[in-house]
Amino acid sequence: MNRYFQTPPVVKNLIIINVLIFLAMTLLPSLRLVVNEYCALWVGLPSFRSYQFVTYMFLHANFEHVFFNMFALWMFGRTLEYELGSKRFLIFYMVCGVGAALIQAAIAWALHEPMMLVGASGAVMGLLLAFGVLHPNAVIMLLFPPIPMKAKWFVIIYGIIELLLGWRGVGNVAHFAHVGGMLWGFLLLLWWKRRGIIHF
Repeated sequence: MNRYFQTPPVVKNLIIINVLIFLAMTLLPSLRLVVNEYCALWVGLPSFRSYQFVTYMFLHANFEHVFFNMFALWMFGRTLEYELGSKRFLIFYMVCGVGAALIQAAIAWALHEPMMLVGASGAVMGLLLAFGVLHPNAVIMLLFPPIPMKAKWFVIIYGIIELLLGWRGVGNVAHFAHVGGMLWGFLLLLWWKRRGIIHF
């Protein structure tokens, strides 16, 4: 079978874990309260624990949040896992997710604005960045609007928009976490390139 139609193990297991956690928290509201208290990232609040920089990325606020994150993980993650290998792909995903939270937390602390952070968006944005760097001329079909665009331009435009939205404080979205995931992803790719692990 063409591997395009297959889902490699890390991507598949990440999707399963995220979906199962979301379903459990949706079906059991009391569990949702406990998990959010201990596993969401509480920046500048009494519930903060250092391990939340990891656990936050496995929680999602609503169906749209988990659906689009998992769809993007499936869409871009499959190619990247096949190319990087499962171990290195998982390292990349986790570095981007933790790095995204560190950037968002640093800005929140600097501005003295406590916040709660959940979602795999930062890690997923790192995957998007990696796909754009490794496959700059691959064509991505946008959903809104439904037009084709080369991956390199999509990544650049998306990154600029997220940076501007974060700077202006638009919406209840952690825009700097998105930018942070892309930044950490790019730095890790550069490090691997210098070590001769990948080429682009």
